[in-house]
Amino acid sequence: MSQLERSLLLLDESVVKSKRGLLRAKDREFRSPHLHQTLDDSSAMDFDLSVTVGPQEIRSFMLDANNTRDQLSGSRLSLAGSLTSVTGANVKNRADALFGQFLEVLQRRSSESEVFETVEDLIETLDEALGGIGKITGGAPPVGRERKVLAEEAWLSVERDTWKLLFALYKDRLVVQKEDLEVDDLVLGNSERAIVEHLYTANSNLREYQLIVDWLEQTALEQNRMQVGHFTDRTIAWENTLHQLQNVGFTAFGSSREIVKSLDPDAPARERRPLHDLDQEDQGRLSRQIFKEIRFGRIEDAQNLCEHCGQPWRAAILEGWRLHHDPNYEPAAATFGAGLVANLKQAIEGNPRRDLWKKFAWKMAESRTVDEYSRAMIGAFCGHLDALLAVLGEHSWSDVLWAYLKVQIDIRVESEIRSHCVKSYLPMPEKYWNNKMSLEQIFEELEAHKNPRIKVTARDVDRVIQKYLILDDIPELMRQLDQWLADPTFPLTAQILRFLTHLVLFVRQIGKQCQEDIGDRVIKRYVECLIRFGDPQLVAFYTAALPADLQLLMYSNFLETIKESAARKRALEEAYNFGLDVPAITVYTVEKVRNREEDEADGKPQEGDLTPLDQSKISALEWLVFYPNQRGELLWQTNALIRAFLAKRNVEAARKAFAVVPADTIQQIINAYGSKDDLPHKEEVSIKEYLCHQTYLAAIDGYNDWVEYYYNMKPKRPQLVKSSNFTERIASEHREQTYRMDLERWHAQLQEQTTVTRDLLYNILLFPERGWLMDPDNGGKENDDLNEEDWRHRTVQMDNLRKLCIPDVVLLLHQIFTLSERFSECLQLADVIGSEQRQLYKLYSKHKLAEVMAKIAESSLALMNEKLDPFVGEEDGSL
Repeated sequence: MSQLERSLLLLDESVVKSKRGLLRAKDREFRSPHLHQTLDDSSAMDFDLSVTVGPQEIRSFMLDANNTRDQLSGSRLSLAGSLTSVTGANVKNRADALFGQFLEVLQRRSSESEVFETVEDLIETLDEALGGIGKITGGAPPVGRERKVLAEEAWLSVERDTWKLLFALYKDRLVVQKEDLEVDDLVLGNSERAIVEHLYTANSNLREYQLIVDWLEQTALEQNRMQVGHFTDRTIAWENTLHQLQNVGFTAFGSSREIVKSLDPDAPARERRPLHDLDQEDQGRLSRQIFKEIRFGRIEDAQNLCEHCGQPWRAAILEGWRLHHDPNYEPAAATFGAGLVANLKQAIEGNPRRDLWKKFAWKMAESRTVDEYSRAMIGAFCGHLDALLAVLGEHSWSDVLWAYLKVQIDIRVESEIRSHCVKSYLPMPEKYWNNKMSLEQIFEELEAHKNPRIKVTARDVDRVIQKYLILDDIPELMRQLDQWLADPTFPLTAQILRFLTHLVLFVRQIGKQCQEDIGDRVIKRYVECLIRFGDPQLVAFYTAALPADLQLLMYSNFLETIKESAARKRALEEAYNFGLDVPAITVYTVEKVRNREEDEADGKPQEGDLTPLDQSKISALEWLVFYPNQRGELLWQTNALIRAFLAKRNVEAARKAFAVVPADTIQQIINAYGSKDDLPHKEEVSIKEYLCHQTYLAAIDGYNDWVEYYYNMKPKRPQLVKSSNFTERIASEHREQTYRMDLERWHAQLQEQTTVTRDLLYNILLFPERGWLMDPDNGGKENDDLNEEDWRHRTVQMDNLRKLCIPDVVLLLHQIFTLSERFSECLQLADVIGSEQRQLYKLYSKHKLAEVMAKIAESSLALMNEKLDPFVGEEDGSL
């Protein structure tokens, strides 16, 4: 297989399965003509996306992406509101399904060598999506669809076309060009086809031009496939003119002008007379249709149409551009019998006088006696740019690009033929050679086009991307993407971001040099969009394509949006599956939520109130519950949150935070390190602090129970009834007796309750080792995993909590002792505070120490009033 044939086959692999191209062999037998051929004004030249889906629809799609109600694209057709809204929702669901389907494609092929198979799968996925949308809309014409439905379909269509372009160009650049060996210089020869085949093998730029032209033709064909017009049966050429000439004076509807006298193809130009008015109209319609087929790359169909309409000379004109090749000049390839060589004459291919045909084709394209579509038709094969632009200049960006590239291919092929062929050729006009341009110049022409529609379209997202893919200017493409991302007014929808993200991933996979930071920003924006959809698999996969710092930030943002435990567990599982650093992400998430402050606009919360922010902080701790190896971090973060709540005297919030920690947490931590003695210092201090908080919360709960019992469970004295009635007196005495018995039981139960509460509160004052909220000695253990500043901050917090909570506990003890009349135990508080072992007196300011001593003095006075020792009290009341 020749290099040219391989290049052309490449287009077939990208779902561009046409048989066209400058060098493709023509099937000599015309295909059967269509039974009914479109020949009506409704099929006039209009090849751009505006026929079905156009740039303006895509722009409106981006601008109206967040609209809650869609508008109809035209006023001629209106659908029921409920029906259109349901259709719009179904189309949106079908488009949104692409997020997961693209992920499946990427997971299906993980090898870098399969990158082009991945692109093919993406194209197939978009094809299926567009087919599904077509079924949803029921094949309604564009004017009958909702504006957003049309725009959604528009973007998917141009995205698919862009993937096809990317596939064709980069497979040629990365596969075909690598396979090409050094090509020898071509010697002079007679075969134009061989010369151009060698040119296509040696010149990758020309090969790319042809790939782009084929892509533009296939795209235009796909976009205009559904056009419908009137039909005509097989006929003869100029039948109305023939009828009038054969029946002079007897025709019912004669021409309004004097018509030609002959019916040969050159008669109108030679006699300077027109055809019959009806034939003139049909001729214009036929010319438009023929050029339309040429624009779609269907030359054989154009020739079939000419023959079908009785104008075989037009089909012959379209044959003259073909390259000449005489196989009889090649060495004989057939050998028969014993050494007998038969030199069989073979058929000559192409046009031996192609230069003559081309010269006259140029004159025909210049002639004003020929209609503009006929001039454009012949201009497409002789490189006449003005004739093409005269027809296409008012249409679309892709049409004008096609015209420029057709001319560039023609000029380069013609130049090669005249340089390496031994034949002499008729010279082409100087204007022909002056039309040679580079791709950069062509795009500059498009961006400065006099047609404002083409000029605006050249700045659209899809056209800009296609431009830089064609130019193979990835760095400039990335800079353009960065500008779009930085512009807050530039609308980048979820579907566009999906495409841009996969484009960045493709560029990275093929190893093209690009600004990695810009690519990361594109993927980051896409992940932000996916977070709103809430699918953990999607978010985890694309987050994994980011650098570690962005992975931490983005997946943490996603975790904050999840509230249910089952969904949280699945989010962490997906993160593990795609290699994210789950421990770092969960810790970062918890710390980020924990360090948030209340919004001043919401007002300052009352002391002890559980605000929504407090609830979110408590809920965030659950991220550290799912994996046993994070239980140590769970204790560390929970302790920090409880310290913050206790500092605000929000015991209820501290209690809820404490309840998040599973009961077996300490045992799991010990099991993870083998024994208690092997615990790292961080885990050791975390466990002790956790036990300190447990002791404090248990003491507060005990005190609350005591208060509840003391104030609400005390029996109420019955009302004394003074009556002379015997029965009433007996009943009153019975109630009084019952009250005394209940009061006695209450006093006994109060003493038991007081003892229990006393012990719980004393557990704080007499906490083992160094004391409550005092870290044990590290014993030489390293603190490498602890930030020194965070460690100091924690120490300050614990010291402040001791100064806040321990004096309060002493006051609570004094209160229950006083109310339960256990004054002697109040005196023991002075000993506990003044003990040098605990040195609790250092936690008091002078003012507070004087206050507590005054209260103890009151207890001593109460003992003195009861004629007991004011310094000792009752001996059995001591601890």
